[in-house]
Amino acid sequence: MQKRWVVKPKNDVQKTNKLREELGINAVITELLLNRDIQTYQQAKIFFRPSLDLLHDAFLMKDMDKAISRIEKAIGNKEKILIYGDYDVDGTTAVSVVYSFFRDFHSGLEFYIPDRYLEGYGVSFQGIDYASENGFSLIIALDCGIKAIEKVNYARAKGIDFIIGDHHLPGKEIPDAIAVLDPKRNDCPYPYKELSGCGIGFKIIQAFVQKNNMDVQLAYQYLDLVAVSIASDIVPITGENRILTHFGLKKLNTNPNCGLQALINLSSNKSGHFSVGDIVFQIGPRINAAGRIEHAKDAVKLLISKSLAEAEAYSTTVDDQNTLRKGFDLKITEEALHILDNDEILKQRKSTVLFKADWHKGVIGIVASRLTEKYYRPTVILTQTNGHIAGSARSVLGFDLYEALSECADLLDQYGGHKYAAGLTMRIENVPAFQEKFETVVENSIKPEMLQQEVLIETELNLKDIDNKFFRLLKQFEPFGPQNEAPILLTRSVWGAGYIVGTNHIKITIKQEDSMSFDCIGFGLADYIDYINAGHKFDICYTIEENNWRGKKNLQLNIKAIRY
Repeated sequence: MQKRWVVKPKNDVQKTNKLREELGINAVITELLLNRDIQTYQQAKIFFRPSLDLLHDAFLMKDMDKAISRIEKAIGNKEKILIYGDYDVDGTTAVSVVYSFFRDFHSGLEFYIPDRYLEGYGVSFQGIDYASENGFSLIIALDCGIKAIEKVNYARAKGIDFIIGDHHLPGKEIPDAIAVLDPKRNDCPYPYKELSGCGIGFKIIQAFVQKNNMDVQLAYQYLDLVAVSIASDIVPITGENRILTHFGLKKLNTNPNCGLQALINLSSNKSGHFSVGDIVFQIGPRINAAGRIEHAKDAVKLLISKSLAEAEAYSTTVDDQNTLRKGFDLKITEEALHILDNDEILKQRKSTVLFKADWHKGVIGIVASRLTEKYYRPTVILTQTNGHIAGSARSVLGFDLYEALSECADLLDQYGGHKYAAGLTMRIENVPAFQEKFETVVENSIKPEMLQQEVLIETELNLKDIDNKFFRLLKQFEPFGPQNEAPILLTRSVWGAGYIVGTNHIKITIKQEDSMSFDCIGFGLADYIDYINAGHKFDICYTIEENNWRGKKNLQLNIKAIRY
């Protein structure tokens, strides 16, 4: 599918010239900084030189004082505390951080992760019953709970207090817990709103350390887990998250948590140079697989391991689960693509809604993402589980999936999520009607340009302007992620030659007038190789990266799209 190229408008000339003179840098780097709303020398200094001293005071978060007082009381009275979290990477890392910290001060501590299939997302009645039956008087819920109104009331009736540490959007009513820590609360003055669930857990530790005059390094030792949560949960890598990720990656690459070290040992990257992307593709899926295939408590046991030997035993289990997950993922994706590719009516639709009763619930979200990537339209994958239909939905840039599901609410038992990803349940007899109604809603509201994948280009430059000095400056923009993506650049009228690698990728060498040659990789671009090898000129948009092959490093362009 041909991608739609969108070039960001140039920034104000006066602002550009002013910042360029203040920093003594070239126009392209200046443009990239302004695109990230960095307009002054001081802002640039903070951006390029992150500091843990710039982390916000945790007690700025509403209810943090109440949370710490209740935890101190529980420790003082030797109450039993249950650390409760979601079954994804963010939830399991959050539980691991808070549990690992407090177990050094308190023996009456356990963790609890709900069963994805038996209990579902968030705080469950089963979890509260477990706490009651086992004598827990305080539950600290992480990465969930902001809408658990009924569950918190149920717990209180059983004599159990709740502290909620969540980062999702609250509903109209806040749970009546001892403390509700969520920067997205309308009444919360905390300056940074985009922390991960594990980030909220880290803030609890930071506040406890501060209140008790402890060494701050006791909190910082968990930054690698915080970075894994930020990367895996796709939260913005701006502000405080950028600082946490910067220092978390440093720890991950020098002295990682035992569980993370065991996962690194299983990954294809053992270089000690893990990036956000490496976490997303090599660490995150293994942690997630535990909750998708068996039970996410296996991931927590891995991440709270006190020795590498202990961690390696759990990492083998988690890795085996990830292998199973990949098998389910591949099989279901192939089946879904076969259905689409052999049905002309489905191929012509503006949406994809597919159902098969035996598809594994744990991977339908991944399959929905893969189909969205291939066909680039709102997608819902449905399966049957525990007597009802469960679904996972993904959207395309600009289209509000949650709003579309809201228009189908009469056919759904439950649904939740946000603009680009959601989950839903319904009765089996409603599946055909939902397929038709969802298609009608999408067809009537989606704009044609939303059905074509967009490449957002930051600025244009010539190949002769790319050198090691330029790349060193560009690397200081890391860590890359949402709202600080690796800059996509545009260069016109290049030429070159190359060959196909794998099934659908290309390796080419290109140049431009007055430039040196550059090696390039282009994933999924094999259709262009004949045109390139015929000697024609073409435009490219790309990111710049460092290729390290057998100890030899060189700059490489990662081509995102080609046009002529």
